Amino acid sequence: MNLADMLSYADIAQLSGIAEVYQCECSSHSKNELIQSILSAVQRRDVLARRVEEMSIGDLRFLNSLLFEKREAYSLEDLTARAALAADAAPSHAGGQQPTAQTAMAKPSAAGENGSSKKASAGTRKKAKKPEEPKSPADERRSAIARFKRYGWLFGGITQQTRYLYHVPEDVKKKLCGAIEDQFRLTVELRDEPQAYRDERGMMAGDLVRMLKYVRDYDTPLTTEGYLYKRQLQQLLDTFSVMEQAPAKTAFRFGYGRRFKEYPERFSLLYDYAYYSGLLLEEESELRLSERGREMADGSAACDPADLYRFWLRLYKLPVPNLQALAQWVMRLSRHSWVTVSSLETTLLPLVKPYYYDSEKSVFEQRTLAMMLHLGLLRLGESAMGEAVVTMTPQGVVLVAGSEVGFEDALPWSYGAI
Repeated sequence: MNLADMLSYADIAQLSGIAEVYQCECSSHSKNELIQSILSAVQRRDVLARRVEEMSIGDLRFLNSLLFEKREAYSLEDLTARAALAADAAPSHAGGQQPTAQTAMAKPSAAGENGSSKKASAGTRKKAKKPEEPKSPADERRSAIARFKRYGWLFGGITQQTRYLYHVPEDVKKKLCGAIEDQFRLTVELRDEPQAYRDERGMMAGDLVRMLKYVRDYDTPLTTEGYLYKRQLQQLLDTFSVMEQAPAKTAFRFGYGRRFKEYPERFSLLYDYAYYSGLLLEEESELRLSERGREMADGSAACDPADLYRFWLRLYKLPVPNLQALAQWVMRLSRHSWVTVSSLETTLLPLVKPYYYDSEKSVFEQRTLAMMLHLGLLRLGESAMGEAVVTMTPQGVVLVAGSEVGFEDALPWSYGAI
């Protein structure tokens, strides 16, 4: 439903609260007048733009977890989980920050300093007041949900069956996407098309077939832990269209797939896809093909790029909770032009959190942009000034715009060694 429909079912108290947030000048006793004033305010692009500019990093992440799913309702538990993931400590950035996030991160610090100095001064004149207890994580999560209700971005259900569910108006989603995109475009730097670039469309599907043919044609034993032996792994990697090196023994690796510990990133994704899809079978310490895997190896079946993309979203969903939103923003900001990787990073890094051994920068560059390149979603080039630049491929625009994975739809083995 759209905002007008949801406002018509809201009570006077909620309408008055929303009208107060948007500083609507109207009678608080007339439901019709309240609805018309709220609709008029939300329709104005500058109103939502100002709200986005003032948004904290946690609220920005929380909002992005809601914008790109087509689901109609959310339980309180679902919203609480999303708010909890979004409300973690704000990440630190090494090369500049998006202005909105920078402002939001500066406010708590300044408030803390002012508060301490005032308390110190007061202490010389009279007994200092007992400091307030810090808010618990549960309070923070409830506050985020309550804020979104006051903004008119979340509404309770209207029937007996949906009374405990929450809804986001569809037209508000679109307007918020537009407002955030306008804000993000202020920091994205455009470049001319480079003379040469990498385009890996079709290569992952081709390497998947090469993997299946190798298992069909050669004995492929597995170690007691279920991994390929180094010799077989290297032979397979040597046949692939994109070369990778086996990870060093000193590398601390987990979280991005069930075989990520011993395999390089791209190969690990392909292997897990083949296993999860039932193309490969790990039986009696040996790797074998299923009937469907044999059909694909023989050329009578093909791999759908959309399946690979959705699988990547599901596999990386736990370590990178906002992965779908990141892919959407990369697509929206680079679908019509070449943009610098550094400016994309500056713009989108507030949405990213570190994951154990992976910094925010590593999560964005290696787990997001690099995998989008391997999946054929992005082209990568170098500008005349030597900057790394990217743009979406036509196939990438279609796949990212038309595919979605639910918040809870992550593969259970994504944590690997944890």
